[in-house]
Amino acid sequence: MDRSAEIADFLRTRRARISPDAAGVPADGRARRVPGLRRDEVARLAGISIEYYTRLEQGRAGNPSPEIIEAVGQALRLDPTEREHLTNLLTRPGTVRRSAANGPQRVRPGLYLMLQTLDHVPAFVLGRRTDILASNALGRAVLTDFEALPPGKRNLARYLLLDPESRSRSDEWERYASETVAMLRLDASRHPNDRQLADLIGELMVHCPEFSGWWHDHKVLQRTHGAKSYRHPLVGELVFQYESLILPGDPDQTLCVYNVEPGSPTAERVQLLRNWTAPEPIGTDV
Repeated sequence: MDRSAEIADFLRTRRARISPDAAGVPADGRARRVPGLRRDEVARLAGISIEYYTRLEQGRAGNPSPEIIEAVGQALRLDPTEREHLTNLLTRPGTVRRSAANGPQRVRPGLYLMLQTLDHVPAFVLGRRTDILASNALGRAVLTDFEALPPGKRNLARYLLLDPESRSRSDEWERYASETVAMLRLDASRHPNDRQLADLIGELMVHCPEFSGWWHDHKVLQRTHGAKSYRHPLVGELVFQYESLILPGDPDQTLCVYNVEPGSPTAERVQLLRNWTAPEPIGTDV
């Protein structure tokens, strides 16, 4: 990842989305050649010099202080996830909190037990790069059978963006896919030296027509909670309220649980799926 280019593109796209009126910047009579705020306007809002902000946007400001990053974040109205992303980009390699975490990920035994306990709803554990580290039977039934794939292919982004089946599973495929790209963007700033992530991005860039546009939007997302709907070929429409919980002991693992409203049509359909995925009882000779 070209760190300087990433910093420049992220800051340019963030200031381009803010109108001078919204930022409270008075008109000065100058013609605007770019949308949104100019560099000098961001610098003034952040309380820093235009020269320093220019070096910052060009990736030449060294290692700026947390106070400077916070001031720029406020000027650009960044949300908490965007501020973390900016901090990751502006922090020199080797000092980012997660930059060295590139080894194989392991799911501890207690999490496998938790997935079994949650056998009444779809659940799975996401790792770096949106790798699917573990899943329960309903999680595999609702999305796809990740355990049937080679270990290196068990990846949510790869499934959503490259598997034609995923496009037919939801009318909101475009939103889910673009949000997943935003998750990869955040992961890339957390792990700038992750070779497997770079390979995945290259694969998606080549094989998913929409990926390039979403990637160059420079949106970032930390998934937390929300609604999802899927169209299952056996039971029909499924509507979930999901919760994503960063796991204690490993901030690069997230437990994702798809909850259902009790008594709803989805609850009935999930129960049908649960019956369908239940193992066959073992017969006993008498």
